[in-house]
Amino acid sequence: MKTIFTAAGVAAFLIAGFATGEAQAQARGGQGEAIQAPADAKVLAQVRVPTSRANIHAGPSTGNEVLVLAAQGTVMPMVARRGEWIQVQIPSEVRKTGILMRWYKNETSGWMHDSTVEFLTPER
Repeated sequence: MKTIFTAAGVAAFLIAGFATGEAQAQARGGQGEAIQAPADAKVLAQVRVPTSRANIHAGPSTGNEVLVLAAQGTVMPMVARRGEWIQVQIPSEVRKTGILMRWYKNETSGWMHDSTVEFLTPER
C-alpha cells in the first residue's frame, strides 16, 4: 500500500504538531513566556553570582528560555521566590557584562535557581 503525502496534508500535520507543542510549553510556563516582576517589587535580598556564569531564565524552571548568562560577581536584587527559584531584577550592566542568550521584550527581571547564587543579605 502506497501512502501519498500532499503539501497541504504535510502542512496541516506540521501546524497541528506545532500548536500542540506550543500549548504544552505554555501550560508548564515554558519557553517564551516571561514572568516579570512588578516595577515596584520589594527587594527581599541581594544576591551575587559566585561561579564563572549563571543562567537567568524567563520563568522559574529549566524548561524556560535562558535570557542571559550573568558573569561572576554580578550583584542583583531578589524580588520574589517560588520554591527553589528566585526572581531577580536584571541590572542594565548585565547587557554589557553578561552573555545575552535571548532577550524578549527588554525584560527587567528573570529567574535563577537559588543554588546558583550566594545571598549577600538575609532573605526577608
